[in-house]
Amino acid sequence: MAGFNKVVKTYDEALAGLKDGMSIMVGGFGLCGIPEGLIDQVKDLGCKELTCISNNAGVDGFGLGKLLEKRQIKTMIGSYVGENALFEQLYLSKEMEVILTPQGTLAEKIRAGGAGIPAFYTATGYGTLVAEGKETKEFNGRMYVLEESLTCDYALVKAWKADTMGNLVFRKTAANFNPMIATAGKITIAEVEEIVPAGELDPDDIQTPGIYVQRVIKGEFEKRIEQKTVKA
Repeated sequence: MAGFNKVVKTYDEALAGLKDGMSIMVGGFGLCGIPEGLIDQVKDLGCKELTCISNNAGVDGFGLGKLLEKRQIKTMIGSYVGENALFEQLYLSKEMEVILTPQGTLAEKIRAGGAGIPAFYTATGYGTLVAEGKETKEFNGRMYVLEESLTCDYALVKAWKADTMGNLVFRKTAANFNPMIATAGKITIAEVEEIVPAGELDPDDIQTPGIYVQRVIKGEFEKRIEQKTVKA
């Protein structure tokens, strides 16, 4: 990787510098659009005491579920976690701290972090456990909760295409949380299906400008189906 060329050849290069106790954000919704190879590399590195920010925690044995199996996550900040039995076990046994956040609020906390906005008010969660310990304020006769934004040490995202300068294009619903997470990391690593030369992507198609991305790697994806539904 040199100059404007952000492509790395190995996962060791992609996650160089990741250490115990750091924070990571991981793109995906369920198993759709997850950076599978980067997650596997975090597992292989064996980093512990991680704070993980993601919409959900994968499933047992796949995605972030692999990090749960090795007890690498100390704190999980997420929204939907209902597909992972081990997650439930770790939470109830107090082996892992869980900070549940309404999905729209989580998305905005990440977007705001990437935009340099330290906090914002939202009506979501007022009068519930979500608001406990947080500042509240009335605007135009309605109560709002102050939510602090989120950033991280390493942002791991999955994209469809990238050019060598790190400009990213996502594909349909596989975009989900990935574009906003890409803006919120001190170091953002994109695992992609295809890398093209700089200048080949149509500027109108680029969803994440390369200024946000530090490293790009071409991955191989299993693309496992989380819930397979077939006609009887």
